[in-house]
Amino acid sequence: MLIDYSDYKLRQREYLLRISRAMTSRLELKSLLRLILSGAADMLDGEAGLIILKEDGTFHIKASYGVSPELLRFFEPFLVDIPSPSGGVSGWSLPDLEMRLNLVSAAAGIPLRQVIALPLIAEGEFLGVIYIFRTTSLAFSENDRQVLASFADQAAIAVRNVRLYQQVLREKQRLNAIIENSADGVMILDPRGRIQVFNKAMANLTGWDPKDAIGKPCWEVLRLRDAQGNQLCKENCPFLSPSDSDSPLYVEGDIYRGDEKRITVGITYSHLFDEEGRLTNIIANVRDITHIREAEEMKSTFISAISHELKTPVAIIKGYASTLRREDARWDEETLRESLAIIEEESDRLSRLIDNLLEASRIQAGGLKLEIGDVWIPRVAEKVVSSYSRQSKLHHFEVAFPPDFPVILADEERIREVLENLVSNAIKYSPQGGTIWIGGWAEPDKVVVYVADQGIGIPEEEQERIFERFYRVESPLKRRTKGVGLGLYICKAIIEAHGGKIWVESKPGKGAKFIFSLPRQEVGVP
Repeated sequence: MLIDYSDYKLRQREYLLRISRAMTSRLELKSLLRLILSGAADMLDGEAGLIILKEDGTFHIKASYGVSPELLRFFEPFLVDIPSPSGGVSGWSLPDLEMRLNLVSAAAGIPLRQVIALPLIAEGEFLGVIYIFRTTSLAFSENDRQVLASFADQAAIAVRNVRLYQQVLREKQRLNAIIENSADGVMILDPRGRIQVFNKAMANLTGWDPKDAIGKPCWEVLRLRDAQGNQLCKENCPFLSPSDSDSPLYVEGDIYRGDEKRITVGITYSHLFDEEGRLTNIIANVRDITHIREAEEMKSTFISAISHELKTPVAIIKGYASTLRREDARWDEETLRESLAIIEEESDRLSRLIDNLLEASRIQAGGLKLEIGDVWIPRVAEKVVSSYSRQSKLHHFEVAFPPDFPVILADEERIREVLENLVSNAIKYSPQGGTIWIGGWAEPDKVVVYVADQGIGIPEEEQERIFERFYRVESPLKRRTKGVGLGLYICKAIIEAHGGKIWVESKPGKGAKFIFSLPRQEVGVP
């Protein structure tokens, strides 16, 4: 039979061109392998064909031609004991090829007579095998082998490209997931500072929807300001003039969201360059350091307050002691009693402050211990009121507990400490005087106690924070009232150590009502 080899070569080039176009236009592996396989079978006058690929050490059929799907299971002999082509394509052959062909032909009921097989190799990696089968006795020639080699090369390139693409896609998806779910804000900018990536944490920090932020200059979204309120962005953009140093640039500033909430952030800018040294991207890692800044401010305020609180009684004690020991003066009994009483009072104040500091330290270290016993809170409240009523002539105290208020198991000294702190605060923050109420009631599973005043009240946004260590409510009275912000922190720790809860109900200008509950474990009547 005469073969027009010019037409044969033309058809081969057309197939390979179609395959090349398909490889550049899509990366869907199965359809691409079927196109390669059908082209190879047509060129070699084959009636059937397979492409098998190696995955996790074993071979699997990834494309078939001329074989119905239900018969593919009979082609198992072509999937096992396949040697690696260590010497390349030319020296490779599949052992017992004719025996495998006969086994498959008999099992599948297909009259297969000839088979040719070539390995798929890309960049030295053995990927799989391509098989073409004939039902006629016409043997495959060396020219057929060369033709199949062209298709095998295309198949190997296609497989490798798709696997590389899938690997890159998986890495991209993984990176996107890491960026999107990062606790820190992440922005990726182009060399002009326009936002290309804007993760969920950035949306929470800035209040911007990512869809609205993408494409905008980062300074328009951040509007970063320094501690003095000066703009850090746009005019003094920290990354538009990168330094020669490879070290990332770090900037701190404040972001003001649309709800007027101020968030302090620390931003690390890292520059990415291509192989020619051109800037391609800027990665901005944005961390919320509001709590760190607040802690620093709180620490500074605490040091200032504690210094003042310690100095004041010490100065008073020293002043009176120095006055009393003057040798040129003769003090009468009343003056001596009054002076010594002030020294004693300031010493007690100093002792209470030191005790509060030690108590706060023990609480933080988990060292708060309770001495549990029978406690009737109305009696404790009466003692506290009796003590404080002598100290304040502007305030009227009312104690309101029902007669059947139960005795509970608690630490009496700790409960007294809580009531003293709450009453002391009520006096401090109602400087114009008024009534202070102490009362409570019993419920089936707990007792509830309150201390209420007619003072300046507490803004709603600060009510959650007043129980934090060293926190003091912002008010005109803050500078004039004594304290370092430990009383309510200690109260909360004591109540929670008993298994109870403490909270506040208040409105500015309407006074404050502090309420705590304790588990009810009755032990008798007073």
